[in-house]
Amino acid sequence: MALSSNVIGAINFIAMLLSVPVIGTGIWLATEPDNSCVQILQWPVIILGILILVVALAGFIGGFWRIPKLIYFYLVAMLVLIILLAVLVVFIYMVTVRGSGRLAPSRSYLEYRLDDYSGWLRRRVQRSYKWDRIRNCLSSTSMCAELNQTYTSALDFFDARIGPLESGCCKPPTECGYTFINPTYWISPINSAADMDCLQWNNEQTQLCYGCDSCKAGLLANLKKEWRRADIILTITLVALKCVYFVGCCAFRNAKTEDLFRKYKQGYT
Repeated sequence: MALSSNVIGAINFIAMLLSVPVIGTGIWLATEPDNSCVQILQWPVIILGILILVVALAGFIGGFWRIPKLIYFYLVAMLVLIILLAVLVVFIYMVTVRGSGRLAPSRSYLEYRLDDYSGWLRRRVQRSYKWDRIRNCLSSTSMCAELNQTYTSALDFFDARIGPLESGCCKPPTECGYTFINPTYWISPINSAADMDCLQWNNEQTQLCYGCDSCKAGLLANLKKEWRRADIILTITLVALKCVYFVGCCAFRNAKTEDLFRKYKQGYT
């Protein structure tokens, strides 16, 4: 039993270590400017990682100090957390399976349309009371001002591979036909009614295209890219956690078998 208890404790120590990439993924998402403005995924991931850490710690203590109640708690609670992590992994994949950028005419950067993304993601940005908060957060960053410092000519800007947020929020859509002055200042054409976003554009540096659907789509494109990276880490952690849990269950079963066999021998002798 002592050897099996040590094995159970060691296995749960590994489970504790596996909570680190989950918590780290949540912290990484929280530090990204777009995710920090939206605040959807990071806290569920961080909380789930902390719960995995706490439950694994309980199993570690129960294994090394031979406390069956803690081991039983670990077996039940960790199974629930593994299921929750699996649900989260599938959910992230499903809401990010749609949506991609489109090449603009005579441009190297991509442009984005809101309708290309999943309905669940669109609902996070379409309601005005939600978008107003996100918009204020995005406009307080320096991402658009940095474009002015980096690209001084139209040719350089049109050949640039700017990110989804910069493409959607810092400039008008290409189809509007605006004339480039600098990345965040454009001259309006005589007729700019090709798209509602064309009417939303404002050269005021705190306005730009932050009210445009293209800005919302650019935000979702950025979220998709970051959430997909996070999903890969969570998937690998999920597989490792399932393996550790299975080995832990086997070790606990062996420990119980050894204990019953020892008691049987003592009773027989």
